[in-house]
Amino acid sequence: MDRYHRQRLLPQIGDAGQARLLEASVLLVGCGALGSTIAEQLVRAGVGMLIIADRDIVELTNLQRQVLFDERDAADGLPKAVAAARRLGQINSSVKIEALVTDVHAGNIEQIAGMGTRQAIGVMVDGTDNVRTRYLMNDCAVKHAVPWVYGGCVGAEGRIMVVASPATPCLRCVFPLPPDPRTLGTCDTVGVLGPAANAIGALQAIAVIKLLCAPGQASRELLGIDFWTGRFTNVSLRDARREDCVCCSQRRFEFLDDRQAGASAVQLCGCDTVQVRPAGTGELDLDAVAKRLADAGVVRRTPYFVRCALYQPGGVVLTLFRDRRLLVQGGADVNRAKSFYARFVGE
Repeated sequence: MDRYHRQRLLPQIGDAGQARLLEASVLLVGCGALGSTIAEQLVRAGVGMLIIADRDIVELTNLQRQVLFDERDAADGLPKAVAAARRLGQINSSVKIEALVTDVHAGNIEQIAGMGTRQAIGVMVDGTDNVRTRYLMNDCAVKHAVPWVYGGCVGAEGRIMVVASPATPCLRCVFPLPPDPRTLGTCDTVGVLGPAANAIGALQAIAVIKLLCAPGQASRELLGIDFWTGRFTNVSLRDARREDCVCCSQRRFEFLDDRQAGASAVQLCGCDTVQVRPAGTGELDLDAVAKRLADAGVVRRTPYFVRCALYQPGGVVLTLFRDRRLLVQGGADVNRAKSFYARFVGE
């Protein structure tokens, strides 16, 4: 029997909707708590192609809520995109999965999404924990008229919104400016309830399936849920589109056009880690990096990165990826992480 038989029985999907799913391509940015649930549900539903772009590696603290990963993935230090693709391939081998171990930014998002090519994706979906990346996704989606699904979850609360511009308001219609990250709670500071994140991810997956099976019927609501109290908040966005919106009305894509934002140093959510991303392009020679670090600490070389547990200072672990990113784990602040980059990478 057809593996999608129970799904085809749904009048909202049927044979026509399933055919659309099988032909569709989706870009998932971030594969943590939200993203791993989204990815699994879309692969089980039979989406034709799923591109997973994630910058991080699997840590033990992820396993409380990130359902695609296990203890072996954490022990091996696998990139999340790679570990996810391996598991998803076991779930549904007919889905084409592309794993990108990279940080999505203004300089690469259009290329990753295949914009301007015949292989351009049909829906973008937010699995991130980063405010600026969401505004970047909004710019890219509005510019290229591709729908995207926003979702977020911190503590025991989450929310979800569908953007299908110009039919719906965009993110900047509802939230014109990103909040100061220093004012926001994160999973580091307030924690996160695993089932709450999984539930928001499942709602995002449903939104993606609806966009693919029933184009033109995008929800115009901002749904918020407090999973601990059971309180639901549903805000209508039917009249929220702003004629003065910088993005969808004036078509000024400030986050997408800010190519200097390609260089950054940020504290990552959920782990004691700072990421340093240089402005340059091109790939690192990981073999050369491993040799360079050999006298500085205990080096581990994998197909995806070079990791070095430094002798001095003790307790600091450096992880360098082909795309030139450095993760500094072990109590480093942003400035200290930048100094490690300059010292060991030399840029």
